Amino acid sequence: MSAISLVSAAAVWGKVWPILLAILFFGLIIVFHELGHFVFAKLFKVQVNEFSIGMGPALFKKKKGETQYSLRLFPLGGYVSMEGEDDESENERAFCNAKAWKRFIIIAAGGVINLIMGVILVAVMFAVRDDYIGTTEIVNFYETSVTSEQGLQEGDVIKKINGKAVFSEFDLGFLLARDKDGVIDYVVERNGEKVEVNAVAFEKTESGSLILDFSILGLEKTPWNVIKSAAPASISIGRIVWLSLFDLITGQYGLSDLSGPIGTVGVIADTAQAAVVQTDYSSLFLMLALIAINIGLFNLLPLPALDGGRLFFLFIEMIFRKPVPRKYEGWIHAVGLALLLLLMVVISFSDILKLIR
Repeated sequence: MSAISLVSAAAVWGKVWPILLAILFFGLIIVFHELGHFVFAKLFKVQVNEFSIGMGPALFKKKKGETQYSLRLFPLGGYVSMEGEDDESENERAFCNAKAWKRFIIIAAGGVINLIMGVILVAVMFAVRDDYIGTTEIVNFYETSVTSEQGLQEGDVIKKINGKAVFSEFDLGFLLARDKDGVIDYVVERNGEKVEVNAVAFEKTESGSLILDFSILGLEKTPWNVIKSAAPASISIGRIVWLSLFDLITGQYGLSDLSGPIGTVGVIADTAQAAVVQTDYSSLFLMLALIAINIGLFNLLPLPALDGGRLFFLFIEMIFRKPVPRKYEGWIHAVGLALLLLLMVVISFSDILKLIR
Protein backbone atom coordinates (compact mmCIF):
# COMPACT_ATOMS: atom_id res chain seq x y z
CA MET A 1 0.00 0.00 0.00
CA SER A 2 1.39 3.41 -0.99
CA ALA A 3 2.01 6.26 1.42
CA ILE A 4 -0.77 8.25 -0.26
CA SER A 5 -3.23 5.39 0.30
CA LEU A 6 -2.23 5.19 3.95
CA VAL A 7 -2.74 8.93 4.40
CA SER A 8 -6.14 8.74 2.66
CA ALA A 9 -7.20 5.77 4.78
CA ALA A 10 -6.12 7.59 7.95
CA ALA A 11 -8.05 10.69 6.87
CA VAL A 12 -11.19 8.64 6.22
CA TRP A 13 -10.83 6.81 9.54
CA GLY A 14 -10.39 10.17 11.29
CA LYS A 15 -13.83 11.16 9.99
CA VAL A 16 -15.51 7.79 10.56
CA TRP A 17 -14.46 6.80 14.08
CA PRO A 18 -16.15 9.72 15.88
CA ILE A 19 -19.43 8.89 14.10
CA LEU A 20 -19.07 5.22 15.05
CA LEU A 21 -18.38 6.29 18.64
CA ALA A 22 -21.57 8.40 18.67
CA ILE A 23 -23.66 5.54 17.26
CA LEU A 24 -22.13 3.14 19.80
CA PHE A 25 -22.98 5.53 22.63
CA PHE A 26 -26.60 5.84 21.48
CA GLY A 27 -26.73 2.06 21.27
CA LEU A 28 -25.44 1.75 24.84
CA ILE A 29 -28.04 4.23 26.11
CA ILE A 30 -30.78 2.15 24.51
CA VAL A 31 -29.33 -1.17 25.69
CA PHE A 32 -29.12 -0.01 29.31
CA HIS A 33 -32.58 1.59 29.07
CA GLU A 34 -34.15 -1.65 27.89
CA LEU A 35 -32.01 -3.60 30.37
CA GLY A 36 -33.67 -1.61 33.15
CA HIS A 37 -37.12 -2.75 31.99
CA PHE A 38 -35.84 -6.31 31.52
CA VAL A 39 -34.16 -6.72 34.91
CA PHE A 40 -37.15 -5.52 36.92
CA ALA A 41 -39.57 -7.54 34.81
CA LYS A 42 -37.53 -10.63 35.66
CA LEU A 43 -37.29 -9.63 39.34
CA PHE A 44 -41.08 -9.34 39.51
CA LYS A 45 -41.58 -12.66 37.66
CA VAL A 46 -43.20 -11.02 34.62
CA GLN A 47 -42.85 -13.13 31.49
CA VAL A 48 -40.47 -11.56 28.97
CA ASN A 49 -40.97 -12.92 25.46
CA GLU A 50 -38.10 -11.07 23.77
CA PHE A 51 -35.18 -8.83 24.61
CA SER A 52 -33.93 -7.13 21.46
CA ILE A 53 -30.90 -4.93 20.86
CA GLY A 54 -31.48 -2.93 17.69
CA MET A 55 -34.44 -2.76 15.35
CA GLY A 56 -35.30 -4.26 11.98
CA PRO A 57 -34.27 -7.68 10.61
CA ALA A 58 -32.69 -10.04 13.13
CA LEU A 59 -28.98 -10.78 12.69
CA PHE A 60 -28.85 -13.21 15.60
CA LYS A 61 -31.45 -14.96 17.73
CA LYS A 62 -31.11 -17.27 20.70
CA LYS A 63 -33.87 -18.52 22.96
CA LYS A 64 -33.03 -19.21 26.57
CA GLY A 65 -35.89 -20.34 28.74
CA GLU A 66 -39.00 -18.36 27.87
CA THR A 67 -37.09 -15.35 26.46
CA GLN A 68 -35.71 -14.87 22.96
CA TYR A 69 -32.59 -12.69 22.80
CA SER A 70 -32.14 -10.85 19.48
CA LEU A 71 -29.51 -8.68 17.83
CA ARG A 72 -31.04 -6.68 14.98
CA LEU A 73 -29.66 -4.73 12.04
CA PHE A 74 -30.25 -1.11 13.03
CA PRO A 75 -28.38 -0.20 16.27
CA LEU A 76 -30.45 2.89 17.18
CA GLY A 77 -33.28 1.07 18.89
CA GLY A 78 -34.28 -1.91 20.97
CA TYR A 79 -37.16 -3.23 23.01
CA VAL A 80 -38.37 -5.59 25.71
CA SER A 81 -41.52 -7.50 24.74
CA MET A 82 -43.47 -8.64 27.81
CA GLU A 83 -46.47 -10.94 27.81
CA GLY A 84 -49.67 -8.89 28.13
CA GLU A 85 -47.89 -5.57 27.71
CA ASP A 86 -50.17 -4.22 24.99
CA ASP A 87 -53.18 -6.50 25.23
CA GLU A 88 -55.08 -8.68 27.66
CA SER A 89 -53.67 -12.04 28.71
CA GLU A 90 -54.87 -14.82 30.97
CA ASN A 91 -51.28 -15.68 31.85
CA GLU A 92 -50.89 -14.95 35.56
CA ARG A 93 -47.31 -13.80 34.88
CA ALA A 94 -48.39 -11.32 32.21
CA PHE A 95 -47.44 -7.68 32.59
CA CYS A 96 -51.09 -6.60 32.60
CA ASN A 97 -51.80 -8.89 35.57
CA ALA A 98 -48.93 -7.65 37.73
CA LYS A 99 -49.70 -5.23 40.55
CA ALA A 100 -49.76 -1.58 39.52
CA TRP A 101 -46.73 -0.64 41.63
CA LYS A 102 -44.68 -3.40 40.03
CA ARG A 103 -45.67 -2.24 36.54
CA PHE A 104 -44.79 1.32 37.55
CA ILE A 105 -41.27 0.30 38.63
CA ILE A 106 -40.72 -1.81 35.49
CA ILE A 107 -41.67 1.08 33.21
CA ALA A 108 -39.76 3.72 35.20
CA ALA A 109 -36.58 1.61 35.38
CA GLY A 110 -35.48 2.42 31.83
CA GLY A 111 -35.36 6.18 32.27
CA VAL A 112 -33.90 5.89 35.77
CA ILE A 113 -31.05 3.75 34.43
CA ASN A 114 -30.26 6.47 31.88
CA LEU A 115 -30.14 9.04 34.69
CA ILE A 116 -27.76 6.80 36.65
CA MET A 117 -25.61 6.53 33.50
CA GLY A 118 -25.52 10.32 33.43
CA VAL A 119 -24.30 10.51 37.03
CA ILE A 120 -21.55 7.97 36.30
CA LEU A 121 -20.47 9.90 33.20
CA VAL A 122 -20.32 13.14 35.22
CA ALA A 123 -18.09 11.38 37.75
CA VAL A 124 -15.82 10.19 34.93
CA MET A 125 -15.78 13.74 33.54
CA PHE A 126 -14.56 15.07 36.89
CA ALA A 127 -11.99 12.27 37.14
CA VAL A 128 -10.39 12.99 33.74
CA ARG A 129 -10.36 16.79 34.05
CA ASP A 130 -6.96 18.42 34.17
CA ASP A 131 -8.04 21.07 36.67
CA TYR A 132 -9.82 21.06 40.00
CA ILE A 133 -13.48 20.26 40.66
CA GLY A 134 -15.39 23.52 40.84
CA THR A 135 -17.60 24.46 43.79
CA THR A 136 -20.02 27.34 44.42
CA GLU A 137 -17.79 29.14 46.94
CA ILE A 138 -16.26 32.47 45.96
CA VAL A 139 -12.53 32.31 46.60
CA ASN A 140 -11.38 35.69 45.21
CA PHE A 141 -12.37 38.64 43.04
CA TYR A 142 -10.56 40.01 40.00
CA GLU A 143 -8.96 43.46 40.23
CA THR A 144 -11.65 44.93 37.96
CA SER A 145 -14.48 43.30 39.92
CA VAL A 146 -17.69 45.27 40.34
CA THR A 147 -19.67 42.63 42.22
CA SER A 148 -17.30 42.77 45.22
CA GLU A 149 -18.49 46.34 45.76
CA GLN A 150 -22.14 45.30 45.82
CA GLY A 151 -22.26 42.90 48.74
CA LEU A 152 -20.61 39.67 47.65
CA GLN A 153 -17.60 38.59 49.72
CA GLU A 154 -14.80 36.07 49.57
CA GLY A 155 -15.87 32.85 51.28
CA ASP A 156 -19.54 33.27 50.29
CA VAL A 157 -21.10 29.96 49.22
CA ILE A 158 -23.75 30.73 46.60
CA LYS A 159 -27.03 28.99 47.45
CA LYS A 160 -29.54 30.72 45.15
CA ILE A 161 -29.47 32.83 42.01
CA ASN A 162 -32.66 34.79 41.26
CA GLY A 163 -34.61 32.47 43.54
CA LYS A 164 -33.34 29.23 41.97
CA ALA A 165 -31.26 26.82 44.04
CA VAL A 166 -27.62 26.42 43.09
CA PHE A 167 -26.37 22.83 43.26
CA SER A 168 -23.03 22.98 41.45
CA GLU A 169 -20.64 25.12 39.44
CA PHE A 170 -22.74 24.46 36.30
CA ASP A 171 -25.60 26.50 37.75
CA LEU A 172 -23.43 29.60 38.05
CA GLY A 173 -22.88 30.00 34.33
CA PHE A 174 -26.26 28.71 33.14
CA LEU A 175 -28.47 30.72 35.48
CA LEU A 176 -26.48 33.87 34.82
CA ALA A 177 -26.74 33.26 31.06
CA ARG A 178 -30.56 33.10 31.33
CA ASP A 179 -30.75 36.45 33.11
CA LYS A 180 -32.11 39.31 31.02
CA ASP A 181 -31.03 42.52 32.74
CA GLY A 182 -27.70 41.57 34.35
CA VAL A 183 -28.95 42.38 37.85
CA ILE A 184 -28.85 39.29 40.06
CA ASP A 185 -30.39 38.48 43.43
CA TYR A 186 -28.23 36.11 45.47
CA VAL A 187 -28.67 34.06 48.60
CA VAL A 188 -25.29 33.07 50.04
CA GLU A 189 -24.09 31.17 53.07
CA ARG A 190 -21.76 33.39 55.08
CA ASN A 191 -20.28 32.31 58.41
CA GLY A 192 -22.92 29.58 58.70
CA GLU A 193 -25.86 31.92 58.05
CA LYS A 194 -28.03 32.56 54.97
CA VAL A 195 -27.59 36.12 53.71
CA GLU A 196 -29.50 37.84 50.90
CA VAL A 197 -27.41 39.96 48.54
CA ASN A 198 -29.82 41.56 46.10
CA ALA A 199 -29.47 43.67 42.95
CA VAL A 200 -25.88 42.69 42.14
CA ALA A 201 -25.19 44.26 38.75
CA PHE A 202 -22.66 42.60 36.44
CA GLU A 203 -20.74 44.19 33.62
CA LYS A 204 -21.51 42.84 30.14
CA THR A 205 -19.53 42.03 27.02
CA GLU A 206 -20.36 43.65 23.68
CA SER A 207 -22.51 40.62 22.85
CA GLY A 208 -24.52 41.09 26.04
CA SER A 209 -23.05 38.21 28.07
CA LEU A 210 -22.43 38.80 31.77
CA ILE A 211 -18.80 39.01 32.88
CA LEU A 212 -18.16 36.70 35.84
CA ASP A 213 -15.64 38.73 37.84
CA PHE A 214 -14.81 36.27 40.61
CA SER A 215 -13.18 32.85 40.93
CA ILE A 216 -14.69 29.84 42.65
CA LEU A 217 -12.97 27.42 44.99
CA GLY A 218 -11.61 24.25 43.37
CA LEU A 219 -11.52 20.86 45.09
CA GLU A 220 -8.69 18.40 44.63
CA LYS A 221 -9.60 15.39 42.46
CA THR A 222 -9.76 12.77 45.19
CA PRO A 223 -12.08 9.76 44.74
CA TRP A 224 -14.38 11.11 47.47
CA ASN A 225 -14.60 14.59 45.93
CA VAL A 226 -15.37 13.07 42.52
CA ILE A 227 -18.15 10.91 43.96
CA LYS A 228 -19.75 13.58 46.15
CA SER A 229 -19.68 16.17 43.35
CA ALA A 230 -21.22 13.93 40.67
CA ALA A 231 -24.82 13.88 41.96
CA PRO A 232 -25.24 17.67 42.50
CA ALA A 233 -23.66 18.36 39.10
CA SER A 234 -26.06 15.85 37.50
CA ILE A 235 -29.01 17.63 39.14
CA SER A 236 -27.75 20.89 37.63
CA ILE A 237 -27.47 19.29 34.18
CA GLY A 238 -30.96 17.83 34.55
CA ARG A 239 -32.35 21.25 35.40
CA ILE A 240 -30.61 22.71 32.37
CA VAL A 241 -32.62 20.21 30.30
CA TRP A 242 -35.91 21.21 32.00
CA LEU A 243 -35.28 24.94 31.76
CA SER A 244 -34.23 24.61 28.12
CA LEU A 245 -37.47 22.72 27.43
CA PHE A 246 -39.39 25.52 29.16
CA ASP A 247 -37.57 28.09 27.02
CA LEU A 248 -38.55 26.11 23.92
CA ILE A 249 -42.22 25.96 24.93
CA THR A 250 -42.30 29.68 25.73
CA GLY A 251 -40.85 30.53 22.33
CA GLN A 252 -37.35 31.60 23.32
CA TYR A 253 -36.01 28.85 21.06
CA GLY A 254 -37.41 27.54 17.77
CA LEU A 255 -37.50 24.06 16.23
CA SER A 256 -34.36 24.97 14.29
CA ASP A 257 -32.51 25.03 17.63
CA LEU A 258 -33.45 21.40 18.34
CA SER A 259 -31.33 18.43 17.30
CA GLY A 260 -32.47 14.86 16.78
CA PRO A 261 -30.32 11.72 16.54
CA ILE A 262 -28.63 12.90 13.32
CA GLY A 263 -27.63 16.28 14.73
CA THR A 264 -26.64 14.81 18.07
CA VAL A 265 -24.39 12.23 16.40
CA GLY A 266 -22.67 15.12 14.62
CA VAL A 267 -22.20 17.04 17.87
CA ILE A 268 -20.74 14.00 19.64
CA ALA A 269 -18.43 13.33 16.69
CA ASP A 270 -17.17 16.93 16.65
CA THR A 271 -16.67 16.91 20.43
CA ALA A 272 -14.78 13.60 20.24
CA GLN A 273 -12.45 14.92 17.53
CA ALA A 274 -11.77 18.08 19.52
CA ALA A 275 -11.10 16.02 22.66
CA VAL A 276 -8.45 13.95 20.85
CA VAL A 277 -6.77 17.04 19.38
CA GLN A 278 -6.73 18.84 22.75
CA THR A 279 -6.05 15.62 24.73
CA ASP A 280 -8.81 16.74 27.10
CA TYR A 281 -11.72 14.28 27.27
CA SER A 282 -13.72 16.04 29.97
CA SER A 283 -15.84 17.96 27.44
CA LEU A 284 -16.70 14.69 25.67
CA PHE A 285 -17.84 13.00 28.89
CA LEU A 286 -19.81 16.12 29.82
CA MET A 287 -21.57 15.99 26.44
CA LEU A 288 -22.32 12.27 26.85
CA ALA A 289 -23.66 12.88 30.38
CA LEU A 290 -25.89 15.68 29.10
CA ILE A 291 -27.33 13.39 26.41
CA ALA A 292 -27.89 10.47 28.80
CA ILE A 293 -29.65 12.69 31.35
CA ASN A 294 -31.60 14.42 28.58
CA ILE A 295 -32.88 11.12 27.20
CA GLY A 296 -33.69 9.79 30.67
CA LEU A 297 -35.69 12.88 31.65
CA PHE A 298 -37.42 13.22 28.28
CA ASN A 299 -38.51 9.60 28.39
CA LEU A 300 -40.06 10.14 31.82
CA LEU A 301 -42.13 13.13 30.73
CA PRO A 302 -45.89 12.41 31.13
CA LEU A 303 -46.45 12.48 27.36
CA PRO A 304 -48.33 9.84 25.32
CA ALA A 305 -46.15 7.16 23.70
CA LEU A 306 -43.31 7.76 26.17
CA ASP A 307 -42.66 5.75 29.32
CA GLY A 308 -43.73 8.82 31.30
CA GLY A 309 -47.14 8.70 29.61
CA ARG A 310 -47.61 5.10 30.68
CA LEU A 311 -46.48 6.01 34.19
CA PHE A 312 -49.12 8.75 34.24
CA PHE A 313 -51.89 6.22 33.53
CA LEU A 314 -50.45 3.82 36.12
CA PHE A 315 -50.40 6.67 38.65
CA ILE A 316 -54.11 7.27 37.99
CA GLU A 317 -54.76 3.55 38.41
CA MET A 318 -52.94 3.47 41.75
CA ILE A 319 -54.93 6.48 43.02
CA PHE A 320 -58.40 5.35 41.91
CA ARG A 321 -57.75 1.61 42.26
CA LYS A 322 -59.06 1.15 38.74
CA PRO A 323 -57.20 1.24 35.41
CA VAL A 324 -58.13 3.58 32.58
CA PRO A 325 -59.87 1.45 29.89
CA ARG A 326 -57.13 -0.06 27.75
CA LYS A 327 -58.68 1.02 24.45
CA TYR A 328 -58.72 4.69 25.47
CA GLU A 329 -55.17 4.57 26.71
CA GLY A 330 -54.17 2.82 23.47
CA TRP A 331 -55.76 5.56 21.35
CA ILE A 332 -53.97 8.29 23.31
CA HIS A 333 -50.60 6.57 22.97
CA ALA A 334 -51.19 5.97 19.24
CA VAL A 335 -51.89 9.66 18.63
CA GLY A 336 -48.90 10.62 20.78
CA LEU A 337 -46.65 8.23 18.86
CA ALA A 338 -47.80 9.66 15.52
CA LEU A 339 -47.10 13.22 16.70
CA LEU A 340 -43.72 12.18 18.14
CA LEU A 341 -42.71 10.50 14.86
CA LEU A 342 -43.81 13.59 12.93
CA LEU A 343 -41.70 15.78 15.22
CA MET A 344 -38.71 13.47 14.73
CA VAL A 345 -39.12 13.67 10.94
CA VAL A 346 -39.19 17.49 11.08
CA ILE A 347 -36.16 17.66 13.39
CA SER A 348 -34.23 15.10 11.32
CA PHE A 349 -34.97 17.09 8.15
CA SER A 350 -33.67 20.21 9.92
CA ASP A 351 -30.53 18.31 11.00
CA ILE A 352 -29.89 17.22 7.39
CA LEU A 353 -30.30 20.78 6.12
CA LYS A 354 -27.77 21.98 8.73
CA LEU A 355 -25.28 19.35 7.54
CA ILE A 356 -25.76 20.34 3.90
CA ARG A 357 -25.24 24.01 4.70
